[in-house]
Amino acid sequence: MRILLGVSGGIAAYKAVLLLRLLREQGHAVRVIPTEAALRFVGAPTFEALSGEPVTTEVFDDVPGVQHVALGQGADLIVVAPATADLIARAAAGRADDLLTSTLLAARCPVVMAPAMHTEMWEHPATRANVATLRERGVHVIEPASGRLTGKDSGPGRLPEPEDIARQALSVAGRRGEDGGARGTSAPAAEPGDAGDHSLSVAATRDLAGRHVVVSAGGTREPIDPVRFIGNRSSGRQGVALAAAAAARGARVTLVAANVDDSVLRDLPAANRAEGPGAAESADGVAVVHVGSTAELADAVHAAATTADVVVMAAAVADFRPENTPDAKIKKVPGRPPEPIRLVENPDILAGLARERRHAGQVVVGFAAETGDAAGDVLQHGREKARRKGADLLVVNAVGRDRGFGAASNEVTVLDGAGEVVTRAAGSKRVVADAVWDAVLKTRP
Repeated sequence: MRILLGVSGGIAAYKAVLLLRLLREQGHAVRVIPTEAALRFVGAPTFEALSGEPVTTEVFDDVPGVQHVALGQGADLIVVAPATADLIARAAAGRADDLLTSTLLAARCPVVMAPAMHTEMWEHPATRANVATLRERGVHVIEPASGRLTGKDSGPGRLPEPEDIARQALSVAGRRGEDGGARGTSAPAAEPGDAGDHSLSVAATRDLAGRHVVVSAGGTREPIDPVRFIGNRSSGRQGVALAAAAAARGARVTLVAANVDDSVLRDLPAANRAEGPGAAESADGVAVVHVGSTAELADAVHAAATTADVVVMAAAVADFRPENTPDAKIKKVPGRPPEPIRLVENPDILAGLARERRHAGQVVVGFAAETGDAAGDVLQHGREKARRKGADLLVVNAVGRDRGFGAASNEVTVLDGAGEVVTRAAGSKRVVADAVWDAVLKTRP
């Protein structure tokens, strides 16, 4: 494949070197087109040595070859990583003031941009509007990762890892042709692989448009007294990634967030953080309903599911709650052990949604965070749960020390209602989210 790698001027430009090497090792011909600012971070000799191709920023360096048009016409894929706020703004405005922006205007192949910038710049209305414009034109703009930025700053805006960018970009290129191969188009994802398949998928253009999806995220908490609770370690990152991916693919999204921190919710596209069940959807397609306990989660999800085409239960729900909750804090009395706390079972929200679908064709997806034990491994427990719950799909992942909850990446197996493997995915939680939505669309196109 003939790939053009655009590099704009941000500190994350060093990762473009790793991406270049990765693409070359996979057998692709890659030419780097940096901006002038990018060469302040990584020199042209580095890009030339690793690509085996000349590097220039100017449209006048090869006038007879008309490079500013020919490069875009001859490419199978263009990847811009990092894509700074300035580059995104110039591309959205249709500027052609250097070789990279001129090439983008002439391209008729898929274009993938991987933004990298500080959180404030990523969340600025101007940047969000520019990203929306590019997406409407068929450009695939990858959501940035969340994590450490330049200096002491941390938040969304970090360039995804080169492996994630490569997987997503090559997946986009592999789907082209559904409408004759125009830029940004995409064909349906490949059939899921066998038990050893770890292929990843990326969102097709607006393939969830016109659909309402409900996603739950986080972990419920059951009060023991006014200050203590029974809970779990779920951060809500996977559920938030599912909501963000669905919004990027055109869906109207209701996110029911159980005790999800604001720092995690910042990964959403300028989400409307409305409180309480029944919150109105925001203009950008995402509404956030905050809940605490399992009972509150059940009420909010059932209310939102009335009009939902897809319901995804990604929240970690407490299986039990205290039978009685005192109004005052339970005091420690020296020499006297506390009264035992009697637990009662919470309702099974996922099974209830699967059993009481609000309309024909509604897809119900569950998540199962599992650990192996003497009775079976993670997948065996997942298969049994898939058959018992009655959902269309069950996403199974192993949890434990440094796995699953709170981690930046995830590794899942998606099962159908009979417990058979539909697909597997591994990588960032956003990449896993897109793989889940691909599986949903195969279940109900």
